[in-house]
Amino acid sequence: MPARLILNADDFGLTPGINRAIAELHSAGALSGGRALTSATLMANGAAFDDAVAVAHAHPTLGVGCHIVLTDGIPVSPPETIPSLLGPDGRCFRPTLTGFLRALFLGRIREQDITREASAQIEKLQRAGIQVTHIDSHKHTHLFPAIVRPLLRVAEARGVCAIRNPFEPVWSLALNQGRPGRRIAIKLVGRLRPNFEASLQLHQGHIITTDGTMAISATGILAAGTLGQILQALPSDGTYELCCHPGYNDADLDRVVTRLRVQRNLEREALLNEVPALLRAANPPKLIHFGDLGKSG
Repeated sequence: MPARLILNADDFGLTPGINRAIAELHSAGALSGGRALTSATLMANGAAFDDAVAVAHAHPTLGVGCHIVLTDGIPVSPPETIPSLLGPDGRCFRPTLTGFLRALFLGRIREQDITREASAQIEKLQRAGIQVTHIDSHKHTHLFPAIVRPLLRVAEARGVCAIRNPFEPVWSLALNQGRPGRRIAIKLVGRLRPNFEASLQLHQGHIITTDGTMAISATGILAAGTLGQILQALPSDGTYELCCHPGYNDADLDRVVTRLRVQRNLEREALLNEVPALLRAANPPKLIHFGDLGKSG
């Protein structure tokens, strides 16, 4: 059996341009079964949420997950109900990952606040008619046991059966892509992988995941050459996710907080070029989304 590959775009719902790129990539090559994107994770608090929902309904073969946001943005829950997740203004999440992690390690973030907000975000998608295929998290915060524990419980309670494996495979890290500091950090947090895999819901099979997520270390540099190198190194078996951030660098993107701007254009073009090349090669992977994980064949 060939490898299975999920091509997932994060930040669905952040801007109309990102939504448009996701729709175009999912439609690319549809007649030949060679889509350049199979999945996307929708931000419940995204400025273009309603537009993303319309895109999702217009493309029913696109797997849509929930991109759980706990840092950098406005919560879905009333702020007074999740005080430990809020930044200095008492209205928004902490604006930086560093600030979020500092609060997490100091024990200042309450698990019940994570549970409440994650549940509200998933429920918002479900109320909009989205069949949520999986969850992942903005800036991969569910790397940490104190975050993944409540997220897995919420996912199970809301009937969501899959979660991103937030750890990059050894073979992908060996490509030495991305800034050295980022690669070192990813290798260090890789020590948390046994805790993730031992989570009750995963261990009992109530929630399933992949064998790892490619291109985490390459975030921000995922141009055609980098993407091609990753796809060419894909093993001949196993199930993997490619994490990407395609979009359009336009006026709407200028109005939101994100470090990925020009890179979104590069990733969109890279997917259009490199995924068809992968599918033309010998023994190509089977393209799936998270909703297919439990299916055989």
